[in-house]
Amino acid sequence: MEFFEISVAIIVVIVTWSCKAIIKWIWTLVKRWFSYMVGWSEDNQILVDMDASASLSSSSTDRRCKHHVFLSFRGPDARKGIAFEVYNRLQGRGIKTFKDDRDLEVGDAISSTLIAAIEESRFAIVVLSRDYASSTWCLEELAKICECMKDQNRILPLFYNVEPSDVRFQKKSFKEAFDKHVTSGRHRSEKVKQWRDALNKVAGFSGWNMQDYNSERELVDAIVYFVYSKIESTLSTGDFEAFEATKKAMDEVMEGLQDDEVTATAVYGMGGVGKTTMVKEVGAQFRKSGVFHRVIMGVVSKNPDSKNLQDTLAEQLGFKLWQETEIGRAAWLHEEIMRREKLLIILDDVWERTDLSKIGIPSYKELQKCKSKVILTTRISNVCHTMECQRKITLNILSEQDSWKLFMSKARQSFESTEFKDIARKVAGECKGLPVALIAVARALGDKDLAEWEKAAQRLQKSQRANPDDKGDVFECIKLSYDHLKDEDHKSCFLLCCLYPEDHDIRLGNLFKYAIGTGLFRRDAVTIEEARGIADSAVKYLKASSLLLDSEKNGCVKMHDVIRDTALNIAKSKDGHEFLVKAGYGLKHWPCGSHQGYSAISLMRNEIHKLPEEELVGISDAKYIPKTVEAKPDWDYFHISIIGRHASIKHTGRNHNSRSLFLNGATMSTLPDWFINAVTKKTEKLEYMSCKGMSDILMEHDHGRLHKLKHLKVWDYFLDSSVCLKELMNTTRRVQKGPVFEKLEELHLIHLIHLEELCVGELPPGSLSNLKELHIFFCNILKNVSKLVQRLPNLEKLDLNCLYNLEYVFVSEGFEPKESKMREIYLSGPCSVKSICSGPAPRVMFESLKLLTFYRCELLQSLFASDVAKCLDQLEDLFVEQCPLLERVIEAANNKKTVFPKMKNLVLKNLPLLYGASATVDIECPSLELLTVVDCAQISFSTTSSLFHSFESRNQFSFSTSASNYFGSTTPVQLNDPQLYQFVHDRCRSISGFQS
Repeated sequence: MEFFEISVAIIVVIVTWSCKAIIKWIWTLVKRWFSYMVGWSEDNQILVDMDASASLSSSSTDRRCKHHVFLSFRGPDARKGIAFEVYNRLQGRGIKTFKDDRDLEVGDAISSTLIAAIEESRFAIVVLSRDYASSTWCLEELAKICECMKDQNRILPLFYNVEPSDVRFQKKSFKEAFDKHVTSGRHRSEKVKQWRDALNKVAGFSGWNMQDYNSERELVDAIVYFVYSKIESTLSTGDFEAFEATKKAMDEVMEGLQDDEVTATAVYGMGGVGKTTMVKEVGAQFRKSGVFHRVIMGVVSKNPDSKNLQDTLAEQLGFKLWQETEIGRAAWLHEEIMRREKLLIILDDVWERTDLSKIGIPSYKELQKCKSKVILTTRISNVCHTMECQRKITLNILSEQDSWKLFMSKARQSFESTEFKDIARKVAGECKGLPVALIAVARALGDKDLAEWEKAAQRLQKSQRANPDDKGDVFECIKLSYDHLKDEDHKSCFLLCCLYPEDHDIRLGNLFKYAIGTGLFRRDAVTIEEARGIADSAVKYLKASSLLLDSEKNGCVKMHDVIRDTALNIAKSKDGHEFLVKAGYGLKHWPCGSHQGYSAISLMRNEIHKLPEEELVGISDAKYIPKTVEAKPDWDYFHISIIGRHASIKHTGRNHNSRSLFLNGATMSTLPDWFINAVTKKTEKLEYMSCKGMSDILMEHDHGRLHKLKHLKVWDYFLDSSVCLKELMNTTRRVQKGPVFEKLEELHLIHLIHLEELCVGELPPGSLSNLKELHIFFCNILKNVSKLVQRLPNLEKLDLNCLYNLEYVFVSEGFEPKESKMREIYLSGPCSVKSICSGPAPRVMFESLKLLTFYRCELLQSLFASDVAKCLDQLEDLFVEQCPLLERVIEAANNKKTVFPKMKNLVLKNLPLLYGASATVDIECPSLELLTVVDCAQISFSTTSSLFHSFESRNQFSFSTSASNYFGSTTPVQLNDPQLYQFVHDRCRSISGFQS
């Protein structure tokens, strides 16, 4: 028979609060403790007990459903806020959540898909915001939910910045909305009454009140905690069947859990025997019966990741760990566990003695005080002893009869003929009662004919042994599933997964990159999109064949460790793909022969600090790079990252044309000479991060011989600067002569909060002669960029972002540049810029300028002095936004207008004082084509932000003769085109990183 998962769906109603409530601290704490369990009305009367088990387990709702949660909301109010957070957190906990991402227009009917989603949900929620009632579609959806969800406690409202009484009795914004519905005459009175009744009903249900929480994060934690607690019993394996061996072990586990003297129980058995599935079912049954209030589960694995395990347990308890230190995280988790009673903690796949206190799990004596218990699963018998478990329960393989029963259910064959049944029994017998093998082989052979089954039986008998753990039986069975993958790409994709460490969440995006890199999925694909589609199909096929598993993380898959062991043996074999996999072994030295004869090498999660004799494959901290090597590498293309204690080096093929180096905490002086010759002399792209020892980049240039460098980035973490770089370049202390960075094309300086000067002294002729782009971001105390910028003849793009102490972009330096190719200037704040130029304008810097952006320049009163404006004959695009003190474009000198002959695109936004008082328009743009004027109160044809955004949603704009006359355009101007604004805005944001 085929088993179906029985799920529970909860439809979540999110209601928005319009006024901010002032909550007293003590009352907040009290409500916080009880908000998970009960709902509160406006007058603090308990409406419904949200933990009433009867309402959540009644037979009327005990039916199949497709979604756990239906999330209904008005898109503009909640889609990018609370609805997004709730949806992501619920999905992350494995709670199937339906969220409709469309914004329906007036008159649209509720879709059949939406109706089906509501009807297929077992419990209910809907979304109502401050403007919720203004949407007739939302009201219609609410009415449908109320119609389908007639049982109590199936609709859970979230009062988010709205008063419950406003919703229930249609006051304030809800009253205004219904008044409009009534006066519009478009809706029958019966329909309006139906909407009113639905709102009244939902507002009377128990839910969450935003004013009861200190933050949205706390509110979302409470929602996730509650919803998960109601459906976790349905998240167990829907097709679980307790066979004789399983039932015996389950009975023993349940007996131990009900024994007050037993706090820790161990379940022991070989890999793939079903330990994880069984303890999940035990937890689900005990949670459902109320013996335990909560059941949480985490995977320890052979190479434990304490941080990930802590995060997993905390998430299931409904909170997040924000502490950075291991001790701090463990202490917080310990406190939260001890705050709860009757908690069952399942630790899966324990390989050795684990200090639970370092994770944050209380001692057995502490757990006993709050009636909580621990179950662990392991393949190693001794672990039961070292973990001091009071009970050890062994889960054995299935009997021959149960094996056959499970095998038939997965093969979905009746085996009508005696001959066919005998062969099938023989194949099932070769699986040796191991559930993971029985399932994999049955699914691989289920739709095959008798001849295929006979061949399978013969192959099983001839397969080699796998490893001591499965005694050869598991390898023989899983290899049969592998052999039945007809497509070679499917086989190769399956084997690629064993390159990852045990119990690893394999990101499909990374797996796809590796597959494409090895030549997979190209045979039938013309485009990369087609190849990705084929890869997705391959992964689905492997999951359907029980060779890959779903991960709890979105966009990931996992490989059962028994199947991974088999894949490793296949890949290591002579007729396989010749893989060397030592991932997570804790190696400190290179494995012997790691560079000879292998098509793939995986050394993830190791601590190798010494290079091999012939080939560089991986590296750790820079200090571990040997001072000398016998065989000096001669690489044409490379991508090398040295990242503190961890690093990755990728030696790419010649066709990739990559010569890049990333240094975290290292400088050129820390690198040996052979590395300089092999790498840095050829490096074209260099990135520094948190490099404390850097004095200036000229020293780096000379020591690293960076003559071929084209792209350079120096950056640090914001407000946590370890790079005390005060001078970017200082020629006065330079020993060598000659030009520097003569091939450099891009320079990025980011979060250098100690940087005071870009250049001290005169640069040698030819230095930075090819620099085209200069980006400076969050260099807080930098006051002058002009001295360097005016000496860059080929600079085309200048991006200055959040330079708080910069008052002028160009300052009179006593130096007149002879030429400039400057095309674009982006000036973004918050900043202290008063004008683009101080003193006489360096005319040549403006003569080629085509695009100019001013964003959040909060002290700017005018954009240009008249002498600068006269140089802007080539200016085509001008973007000015959020400059609150700006009064004029041209600094007042005379009443004559300045003509920008080639200006085509002009954006003026959030400029409340522009052309106010006695000021008049001071520019003329005869070629103007596209104009955006928003929130400029002194300009007659300006529009408001709200209207402009409504234009954006409808892609609406107009041609304006008055705007044409205002700016002297010879043709009608296209006014307030959202596409123009979005194009320019996005371009500026991608360059400068500013957000509106």
